[in-house]
Amino acid sequence: MRRATFLVTLAFALTATATTSEPGPAVARVEPAYFGLAISEPSPVAPLATIAPDPVVPKGSFAARPLAGDLTGWSAPRPDAVAIGRIAVVNPFGQQLSFRVVDGRRDADGTPWVRIETGTEPNGARAWVRADDVRLVPLRERIVVDLSQRRLRRYVDGRIRDRLTVAIGSPSTPTVPGTYFVWARVRAYEPSVYGRFVLGLSGFSEVVNFGPTPGRLAIHGTADPGDKGQAVSLGCVRVLNQELQPLWRVPMGTPVVIRP
Repeated sequence: MRRATFLVTLAFALTATATTSEPGPAVARVEPAYFGLAISEPSPVAPLATIAPDPVVPKGSFAARPLAGDLTGWSAPRPDAVAIGRIAVVNPFGQQLSFRVVDGRRDADGTPWVRIETGTEPNGARAWVRADDVRLVPLRERIVVDLSQRRLRRYVDGRIRDRLTVAIGSPSTPTVPGTYFVWARVRAYEPSVYGRFVLGLSGFSEVVNFGPTPGRLAIHGTADPGDKGQAVSLGCVRVLNQELQPLWRVPMGTPVVIRP
């Protein structure tokens, strides 16, 4: 198993800090399975506070947590909108997804809608969902990765809490800039090609493919001190294992901005 990219073998489908505690990360043994890690029993899902949908999306940063079952993605926030597919709401580790909210509005009938990033191909794929089908979760945290500086910064309530020097993609397998969200949280048993912990992201590599599916981007650990500050990965962001602790509680749905 190649070590630097968080792989996805999941078939294509349209497929935070909350005011209460987030569930812990899944725990996985390193075997050839989803993402190169075996799937374990999911942690229980904690309840999250409801945000009143008036305005549809209040000022600030929010994730959308589905209330039940899969979501239907719609083409536009209109009474005559066309359904464009189902959006899976649980990742292969059994963790409920929280989708990054990018817009919200009411249609001509007054029905509230929310536009989300689906975490599926291509990077930045979006769909409209009915606001009544999700719960808006306020996000206090944000991660910013600066590729030119090879630096990761973690923000809480707008203030920098952690600064980490990281490894990034090599020139031939670069880390793709963009705005993503935390799509999975997996703690791994060591020894592991992904270190002690993985934050799977909603984006994909543009050059690394395994069969018909591109490698999924991630922030993950490494035991190799020589990785620090280097451009050596297959597209993921690597953090030394001993510096991973601040990332263990980053909530699902947290925005991750990767800058050139």
